[in-house]
Amino acid sequence: MTNELHIVVCAGIAPDPLQTLEPVTGATGPGLKNEMMLPAILDPWAASALFEAANLASRFPGSKVWLVSLGPKAKLQQVMMTVAQKAIFELVPIDAPIGGFADAHATAGALADAIAALPGLDREKLLIFGGWESATRGAGVTLQLVGERLGITDQFQGVDQIDLHDDGSFEVLERVEGGKHQVSRCIGAPAVLGWATGNLAEPRNNPQTGMANMRTIMPALQKAKLATLTANGLHYSSVSLPKQQRTTRVVKDRSPDEIAAEIVAWIGAN
Repeated sequence: MTNELHIVVCAGIAPDPLQTLEPVTGATGPGLKNEMMLPAILDPWAASALFEAANLASRFPGSKVWLVSLGPKAKLQQVMMTVAQKAIFELVPIDAPIGGFADAHATAGALADAIAALPGLDREKLLIFGGWESATRGAGVTLQLVGERLGITDQFQGVDQIDLHDDGSFEVLERVEGGKHQVSRCIGAPAVLGWATGNLAEPRNNPQTGMANMRTIMPALQKAKLATLTANGLHYSSVSLPKQQRTTRVVKDRSPDEIAAEIVAWIGAN
C-alpha cells in the first residue's frame, strides 16, 4: 500500500550566527541593530525538518512538500537561493517583519492561515513539520499553536525519527532526558512533528533542483501576502546582550570535593 503525504514545513529565517548581533529598542519595539543588513539563513532547527520532509516525501510517490516561511520578501529571496538547491518543495512566503521579538501567537496565526489556504491540501494526508526549537527567539510554542489553530491535537516534540507503516500509522522517536528516546505511535495523519536534529546530514547543493524550485519560488515571492504581527499585549522593558564575566584562579593541592563545593558556592553567589 502506498501512502501519499502532504507535508507542510514551517520554517523561519534567522541572522547568520557568524554575525555579531546587537539588540536595540526602536520606535516599534525591540529589534536587532542593522537587522536588514545582516545576512540570513534558514533556521537550523527548521532546516532539519525540511530535509526530513523531503526525504520522507521522496519515498512515497505522489507526496508533496510545502515550505511556509515568514519574513521580508528580500530576505526570503536571499535565503531561498541556497535552500532551493537542497530539497524539492513549493514555497509559500508570508511577507512580514523578521526578528526574534515577535509574539508567538501572532506568528502562529499567520502560519496557520497560510496553511489552511493551501490549494489541494488534504488533511487526511497532512503532516506539519517544524523546528522543536528556534535560533531566533526560541519560544518553543509556535509550532504547537499552529497545530491547535488548525485543530490538530496529535503533536510530537523533539522528534529524531519517523517510521511510516503501510496502514498509514506511524511511529516516532521523541527525545527525553538521559539521552534516551520515547517511542510514540500515532494512528495516522493529521499530526504535528517538532523536529530536533533528526538523523540526516545536510543535503549537497544540486543546481538542477535549485533551477526547478526557482521557477515557482520567484513567482510565489512576487505574490507573497503581507502579514502584520500584532504585539497582543507583549511588552519588553529592555533588551541587552548578556554580561560577560570571567574569574580565573590557579589553585594547587585541592581535592575534587573542595573544588566542586567552591564552584557551587560561586554559582549561588552570582
